[in-house]
Amino acid sequence: MRLRDHLGVSARRQEQASHAMQVVLVGIFFVGLYDLNGGVVVNAGVALGITYLPALLERDYQIPMDAGLTLWITSAVFLHALGTVGLPGMEDSFYQSVWWWDHLTHALSASVVAAVGYTTARAIDEHTDAIHLPGRFMFVFILLFVLAFGVFWEVIEFAVSLAAAALGADSVLTQYGLDDTLLDLVFNTLGGVVVALWGTAHLSDVVGAVTDRLAERRPE
Repeated sequence: MRLRDHLGVSARRQEQASHAMQVVLVGIFFVGLYDLNGGVVVNAGVALGITYLPALLERDYQIPMDAGLTLWITSAVFLHALGTVGLPGMEDSFYQSVWWWDHLTHALSASVVAAVGYTTARAIDEHTDAIHLPGRFMFVFILLFVLAFGVFWEVIEFAVSLAAAALGADSVLTQYGLDDTLLDLVFNTLGGVVVALWGTAHLSDVVGAVTDRLAERRPE
């Protein structure tokens, strides 16, 4: 049984939660504009765009993105964008004032990355007999995929921070040092482990749909 079934949260409630987060993201975007904070504007704008990705995938590619999956993706980008501003009246953002906020967002974002990696690999596995990925290997693959993406992301953060410093502008992404980078990778791995152990059951319908799309593209 899937986690959302255990919790007893209806699809309607999950949809309402996703829509509420989108509304707050719009507010965060305008807060960034008001404060002339490019980092907040970019993070909120990108996060808001990503929240519409599940509907786009379902409409244009017939990939089933139910309310639970949509809420999963929306929560990851919402918490990241919210972390750049905090609550009204706060001098520092959640990322600066709440010690565990960065760990939470990295673990949650990494779980989404792990889901994408698992879905792609499993769909290819089912699509062709030339590739066989045993269950135990899939666990290792998910962790390696998340770690590789995490290292890539840390490099991007470092490069963006250096570029912003050189230009005298606010950085869209912030690099807090080597210790923070190592902790980020630890919590990225934690997000990958959660998906590898319990999250794959939520992705079976998506895997099937992606496999069907690959079959449609197979040359006659």
